[in-house]
Amino acid sequence: MASTANETSFFSDVCKNFDSAAKFTSHPEGLLAQIKACNSVYRFQFPIRRGNGFEVIDAWRVEHSHHMSPTKGGIRYSDMVNEDEVMALAALMTYKCAIVNVPFGGAKGGICINPKNYTVAELETITRRYTTELIKKNFIGPGIDVPAPDYGSGEREMSWIADTYMTMNPGSLDALGCVTGKPIALHGIRGRKEATGRGVAYAVRECVNHADDMKKLGLTAGLADKKIIVQGLGNVGYHTAKFITEFGGTIVGICEFEGAIYNANGLNVDEVFAHRKNTGSLLGFPGAKDFKNSKEGLEQACDILIPAALENQITAENIRNIKAKIIAEGANGPCTPEAEEIFTGMGGIIIPDMYCNAGGVTVSYFEWLKNLSHVAFGRMENRYAENSNANLINTLESLTGKTIPTEHRLMIVKGASELELVNSGLEDTMIHSYREIRQTLIDKPEVKTLRTAAFVNSIDKIAVSYMNLGVWP
Repeated sequence: MASTANETSFFSDVCKNFDSAAKFTSHPEGLLAQIKACNSVYRFQFPIRRGNGFEVIDAWRVEHSHHMSPTKGGIRYSDMVNEDEVMALAALMTYKCAIVNVPFGGAKGGICINPKNYTVAELETITRRYTTELIKKNFIGPGIDVPAPDYGSGEREMSWIADTYMTMNPGSLDALGCVTGKPIALHGIRGRKEATGRGVAYAVRECVNHADDMKKLGLTAGLADKKIIVQGLGNVGYHTAKFITEFGGTIVGICEFEGAIYNANGLNVDEVFAHRKNTGSLLGFPGAKDFKNSKEGLEQACDILIPAALENQITAENIRNIKAKIIAEGANGPCTPEAEEIFTGMGGIIIPDMYCNAGGVTVSYFEWLKNLSHVAFGRMENRYAENSNANLINTLESLTGKTIPTEHRLMIVKGASELELVNSGLEDTMIHSYREIRQTLIDKPEVKTLRTAAFVNSIDKIAVSYMNLGVWP
């Protein structure tokens, strides 16, 4: 576990950012204190059998805010997880959901293990026992608290959670809605795995599309000429880099725990990923310069830096070495408040984590809706749309006497698949939310950063929810 000296840092950082934004609102101090506080913190331990003995596992589930139900947040499997971290992540989930207009309160879970040290059978035992503990204390359910994957967990663990919940709640019609991030075979949703990375890419693209903002940085609008460094080649980092490339950006650097690589002319993300899978390391990729110190890779020349690994990667100690003009926080809390103050003071832009990486919870929301409605997106209207479009094309051809080429016909006639609808909803969410945040910067000149503007928006929305619930006069 993390050392005691560091245990309050992350949640304190979140609270510090909250307080900085709260002064730009007009809500009573008591209401602000209620919004900021973690409502429920459940810390527990349970034993598992290992070999001929037992091991006691530390675990947490934190529900930060009940202004909306259910609460929502991932479960982190890490031997560095601690109560403060889980509280901080739960708080960020509350603000994140408000920013992207997803009707959930924030929550987070943590299991203090290194998954690499356990067999699949042991991981299943741990996950099912963790779920059982949540069920006993009413900390899980489609209308109560809905977990999701996080660092160290994925579809496999979510399927174990769903099965355990259904076993202990026989006859519950909406039981599959107790968790998101499930495999497609267990009524997950297409696009969920890559949703966070895709959302980061949408956020970056939207940021750089505002010509006035880019002019202040000495950059042109659009991704076409932008050089980008990504920290982390896990699920979020890989998909962020992949979609950024598709949108026209150039990945020039990739950093991981074993080191970093850099090529000013660009890197092929899939080739780098394959190289690391085959060799166990980024280092040694053909044509790229190696850095054995991963953080040194963050300091290379680029326009945009995307830290998509863990928190506190960019601090007051290294922020002045960062050459990027835009930092997009794919991870939770990668920049400390001190680092942000220095960077924005130098004229840089930070796209804050609680907006930037909200793609995962947005698509989790779509999955939850799918589970409650018991029908896949597009199933009811896909064929109708295809037939309607085909009739329209036939009518146009009949009236004009011209034939539309087959490839164009297929493109026009095709109805939207579930994946296309999910991606469309995610794209609209990320674009609309960024413009809301940016508008706050315009309307409130005293607000200086995107993070503060995002906090102001989320605080206002949460405050209204509390008032509408009658919790606050």
